[in-house]
Amino acid sequence: MWAFAITASFFVVEVVAAFLTGSLALLSDAAHLFTDCAALGIALAATHLAQRPADTRRTFGYQRFEVLGAALNALLLLAAAGYIVFEAFQRWSNPVALNVGGMLAVAVAGLVANLVAALLLAPARRENLNLRGAYLEVLADLVSSVGVIVAGAAILLTGMLWIDAAVALAIALWVLPRALALLRSSAHILLEGVPEHIDLAEVRQAILGMPNVADLHDLHLWSLASTEPSLSVHVVLGAPRGTEAARRAIVAMLEERFHIHHATVQVETSACEKEAGLHA
Repeated sequence: MWAFAITASFFVVEVVAAFLTGSLALLSDAAHLFTDCAALGIALAATHLAQRPADTRRTFGYQRFEVLGAALNALLLLAAAGYIVFEAFQRWSNPVALNVGGMLAVAVAGLVANLVAALLLAPARRENLNLRGAYLEVLADLVSSVGVIVAGAAILLTGMLWIDAAVALAIALWVLPRALALLRSSAHILLEGVPEHIDLAEVRQAILGMPNVADLHDLHLWSLASTEPSLSVHVVLGAPRGTEAARRAIVAMLEERFHIHHATVQVETSACEKEAGLHA
């Protein structure tokens, strides 16, 4: 909330300053600040909604809001970067007069504001994908502020106005791969892909290595959110005894070794109609 308040306040200042100074680099910084405001607002809303308990209509609860928020933040970053790339090429051939002194003053103030916001968000960035997206937004704008300062200083020294557009383009190209990576991670979770930090083949071998386990099938591994892996599997026992003990042992192993705290293990004494491997 503090990061959002700081960013939103300075966004207004920077938009006005960008038009008064004519700086595209400063406008690119303001565009990133806008996406920062949106990202932090989305992160706040998504975090609140994700904590709501499951109900009769949504039995898994609302944890996916975290991932939806991260995906939306990535799209905002891509849109902002795309606009700056377009505008930079326009300015490259038609440089605009700049108030370099005002541009530098606002950029320095923006650097301080972004640094404070980044420090506030840094401890939580590993908690989930949504907070990582918000942190990336602020970090991108921190880099933008540095870029604007560099551009202003270079223009003062050389008088070359095209440097403003060049720095804006460099900032946009720095942001693009990070936004794409965030979008890819979000889409992977929404498509119920295997969590990136878990090796499915290793999980399969670990289950097959348990006592009395002859085979397995219908192995599915996914996550509702970036920190909530879930698993379901059908396990075929070699001997029709100790089914409950075998199930408990597998669940305990998955929790201890892979940190999978939500596992549904169906124990069978003979393979069911869906043969092993078809749906694993």
